[in-house]
Amino acid sequence: MMLVLGMFVFQLQTLPYQSLQRDVDYRWPANNRIGLRPLPQFLGVNEEKITLSGVLLPEITGGKLSLLTLNLMADQGMVWPLLDGSGTIYGLFLINSVSETQTEFFSNGMARKIEFTLTLTRVDDSLSTMLGDVNSWGEGILNQAGGLVNQAAATAGGLFA
Repeated sequence: MMLVLGMFVFQLQTLPYQSLQRDVDYRWPANNRIGLRPLPQFLGVNEEKITLSGVLLPEITGGKLSLLTLNLMADQGMVWPLLDGSGTIYGLFLINSVSETQTEFFSNGMARKIEFTLTLTRVDDSLSTMLGDVNSWGEGILNQAGGLVNQAAATAGGLFA
């Protein structure tokens, strides 16, 4: 597995991309000052885009069906979690565009070579907003575990009384 977008798995049999480009823009508007240079002020992250591109050879790799699946996902207008094969969580992304160029055709008109580009845009604010507060998760688990220990101790005490 190379990458997962929602339930779509990028791998040799589906869409093995040859390049992944990630662009993150930041907002730095400048405030004009009299007699001085404008002073930039950091307002945060603007936009994060990921572009996947590659070449499909349907005899060896995935083909039209894989591209159709991505088009159907884009048609739904939903956002999808994006993770890579090493477990890195990129965030929640929407599909901006799916483009393909077909060349080198068989006699029946089916393409031997399909070049594709997939453009994704991140829509969540941060991983902490997407996953929630991990610290509160941990506290909740510890509280539940403490309650179970107390129940077990009370039950065990009742058995030996």
